[in-house]
Amino acid sequence: MSEPPWWLGRRGEGYVALQALLLALLLFGPRHLAALPAWPAWSLWPAHLAGIALLAAGLGLALVAALRLGRGLTPLPHPRDDCTLVTTGPYALVRHPIYSGILLAAFGWGCFVQGSLTLLWALALLIFFDIKSRREEAWLMARFPAYTAYQARVRKLLPFIY
Repeated sequence: MSEPPWWLGRRGEGYVALQALLLALLLFGPRHLAALPAWPAWSLWPAHLAGIALLAAGLGLALVAALRLGRGLTPLPHPRDDCTLVTTGPYALVRHPIYSGILLAAFGWGCFVQGSLTLLWALALLIFFDIKSRREEAWLMARFPAYTAYQARVRKLLPFIY
């Protein structure tokens, strides 16, 4: 397994910095593009309700998944030295439920604020989590021989889809 580029760090510190930047753009960055039409007035309440539901589901999933990891939780994609492989609870549904929860919440936020650009930031976050999880999974496969079978059994980010 090759080492990541120096700017990503030995344990994936650069991924955490890029993730923080994307989350800041999602929450505080511009919400609209002049080139895109505004959301229609009739969509205000449905978008708010969908946004609240996605925010709640996403934050709940991420919290339950973080609690399930316990002391193994780290913001870095490199697993802690004292961690164990967790494949139960939300990890039986999707391999990266914290990322999945954050993504649900991100798209929920985009719907809630009705920001076309906010939804594009959420899409960028989805692409970023896919890239980050590839590196994380390379470390997990090297660390846990059972990870390959788990990978074949459980989807990566979107239950039953991807």
